[in-house]
Amino acid sequence: MAGELIMKNIVVVGAGKIGSTIAEMLSATGDYRVTLVDRSAAQLAAELPAGVATQELDIAAAGELEKVLAGKFAVLSAAPFHLTTRIAEAAAATGVHYLDLTEDVVSTRRVKELARGAKNAFIPQCGLAPGFISIVANDLASRFDTLESVRMRVGALPQYPSNALNYNLTWSTDGVINEYCEPCEAIVEGELIEVPPLEEREEFSLDGVTYEAFNTSGGLGTLAETLKGKVRTLNYRTIRYPGHAAIMKALLNDLGLRHRRDVLKDIFESALPSTLQDVVIVFVTVSGRRNGRLLQETYANKIYSHRVGNIVRSAIQITTASGICAVLDMLADGSLPAKGFVRQEDIALDAFLANRFGRAYAQHEMVSRLAS
Repeated sequence: MAGELIMKNIVVVGAGKIGSTIAEMLSATGDYRVTLVDRSAAQLAAELPAGVATQELDIAAAGELEKVLAGKFAVLSAAPFHLTTRIAEAAAATGVHYLDLTEDVVSTRRVKELARGAKNAFIPQCGLAPGFISIVANDLASRFDTLESVRMRVGALPQYPSNALNYNLTWSTDGVINEYCEPCEAIVEGELIEVPPLEEREEFSLDGVTYEAFNTSGGLGTLAETLKGKVRTLNYRTIRYPGHAAIMKALLNDLGLRHRRDVLKDIFESALPSTLQDVVIVFVTVSGRRNGRLLQETYANKIYSHRVGNIVRSAIQITTASGICAVLDMLADGSLPAKGFVRQEDIALDAFLANRFGRAYAQHEMVSRLAS
C-alpha cells in the first residue's frame, strides 16, 4: 500500500445485502470506524459486528444526512439509485469523499458535475459493473497500439436456476429493473450512440455452459467517454441463462410494466426467491493491433459465493462490496487522487488485485488460469 492507514470514520448509506456486507468488511479490518445509516429500523436490526454503529435516518430530510457526515472521511452509497444524487450533494456540502455503486447514467452525470472544482474525491460506480469490469477492460485495451473492439459481459446468476426466468434475486431489484429499462451507451463504428436495452441478444458458451447476453444500461460507466475516438466497437451486455430476455421483453414491453416499475418490483420480490448460491461471471474480450498484427485478448473469471468471516455471502455481495472497499482503501492510502472526479479506468488492475479487498477477484482468477 502507498501509505499507512490511520483509523478513518466512514458512513455507509443503505443497510441492505450489499451495504451490510460493506460495513462488516470494513469494520473487520480495524482500520475503519463505520456508521451504517438506513431509514428502516428492521434493516438496521440485522446482526452486525459489534464495531459497526447504526443510525436510523431518512436521508431525504433536509440537513439530516449532512449532520451525520460532518467530520467524516468518506460516505459510501449502497442505497437505491434514485437516492444517489441526494447523497452526493450532501458529500459535496460537507467536503466528505464520496463513493457509490450506481449503474444509473443520469445520476453519475450529476456526480461528475459536483466533482468539478471539488476539494474532495467523487468516485462513482465502484462495484462490479460498472466498476471492476471497466478496470479490466481498460487494462486489456492498454496493451494494444490501436483498438478495434472492446466487449464487456457480466452476469450474476443462480448456480441452480429453477424457474422460467432462470433467475433469482441476488442484486438490488430497483437496480435490475432500471438497467433493463434505460437506454444503453455503446460505440458503434466509432460513434458514441444510445442503443435500446434487452436488444442485440447473443449466445456464447463458457466452460461448457450456454449463456445469453443483451444490452443493459450503465455497465460501461465512463469508459465510453474515455475510449471515444479510440475504438471502433465498444459495448456492454448482461449475461443471463437463455430465455430470460424474451420473458423480460414480454413483461416490460407487451404488458407495459416498464411504465409501472413499482408493480414489477412487487412481482419480482413476491415471486422470485433470493439465493446465496450464485456465481458472478466476468468476460471481457478486446481486439486490436500490436506491432501491425491483429490480436485478441480475453479475461474470463467466475466467482462463487463463499464464507466471509462467519457468514456465507453471495458472489454478488462479495464482488460488489470488495470493489468499493478496495477503492476506499486506495483512496485512504493515497493511491488515488483525493479530489475531483475519479474514473474506474483510472485505477490500475494490478494495484486493485493486490489490495486486500481486491483479492476477492484475484484469487479466483488465479484458480481459473491454473485450471485452464
